[in-house]
Amino acid sequence: MLIDFFYTLRTAKLPVSVKEFLTLLEALRAGVIGPSVDEFYHLARMTLVKDEAHFDKFDRAFGAYFKGVEMLTDFGREIPLDWLRKVLERELSPEEKAAIEKMGWDELMETLKKRLEEQKERHEGGSKWIGTGGTSPFGHGGTNPQGIRIGGPGRHKSAVKVWEQRAYRDYDDSLELGTRNIKVALRRLRRFAREGSDLELDLGDTIHCTAANAGLLDIKMVPERHNKVKVLLLMDVGGTMDEHIHRVEELFSAAKGEFKHLEFYYFHNCVYDFMWKNNRRRYAEKSPTWDIIRKYNKDWRLIFVGDATMSPYEILQPGGSVEYNNEEPGAEWLQRLTHAFPKFAWVNPEPQGVWEYHQSIAIVQKIMQQRMFPLTLQGLEGAMRLLSK
Repeated sequence: MLIDFFYTLRTAKLPVSVKEFLTLLEALRAGVIGPSVDEFYHLARMTLVKDEAHFDKFDRAFGAYFKGVEMLTDFGREIPLDWLRKVLERELSPEEKAAIEKMGWDELMETLKKRLEEQKERHEGGSKWIGTGGTSPFGHGGTNPQGIRIGGPGRHKSAVKVWEQRAYRDYDDSLELGTRNIKVALRRLRRFAREGSDLELDLGDTIHCTAANAGLLDIKMVPERHNKVKVLLLMDVGGTMDEHIHRVEELFSAAKGEFKHLEFYYFHNCVYDFMWKNNRRRYAEKSPTWDIIRKYNKDWRLIFVGDATMSPYEILQPGGSVEYNNEEPGAEWLQRLTHAFPKFAWVNPEPQGVWEYHQSIAIVQKIMQQRMFPLTLQGLEGAMRLLSK
């Protein structure tokens, strides 16, 4: 059975050697783990994967081989997830949905605090308690225009806070560019990224001129092409961005191939006081935003990549982050970044036709001084043209 597992990993382009595979077999033969798929996952990753950059590929290959294993690590949560198992889905009429009133920020947070103090058991459906289904603004799987999602998957993208620790996967910078439009955009990036500097030998012209000169060496030089542009790439990850993973990976792969000086960081929904380089260790290895601003000078081009689709609270309200209580609103950090890096742009993978229907996109556009471009060939051309000035 494990021979096929080995070939599955090799097919996924993981650099797994026979020696490493034999080490895994020796560990199994020695009985270092019990009869558990979870334990086998961790043992196989430890023995077969030597570079953390390949963790995503390993997870996908492992999941494909064992038919659907998606995540094997159990992260602790403040609220028991057995309360939050989705059992009831209630379909409301348009009139019922329209009748539900939105709560303000302060009222929403105060009400949640009271519910947590009062509620003693699991709840399904209804309009008051924390649970699944129903119309309560707290819980998940139900219908409310604006609430706090506690566990479970989102449905309407309107929650203003999410009580759940999530493990986002990093964007894969080795993804092959799959569409003609992105390849054309890559050529635009190449022209933007390279500038002439010192001279180098022009071999073709030297041969031609030497032959024309009766064999006497006639050396011809041309300006060498160097990639001198420095790019700071900040990418939104998780949540609504899951719908755009493939296209963002294509853009990320193109940028990694074209820009010699490229630094990247991740954020979720909006930038706050810290970002991170690795999504699995984002709580343990944070990069303070102030340090990032101080580390790179004004010569760096700043590119945000995100759908800017979130609750307006997340941009304008202290404590508005869906994951923790940020002391300063996201708008303050966005303004600091755009001030520190005068050459900036925001690339939005969300279709431009729906921008006007999201209040948060309008807010971010204003902060970005209307420097928001769609993730299309024309949009990338516009962004590159702006950044090259």
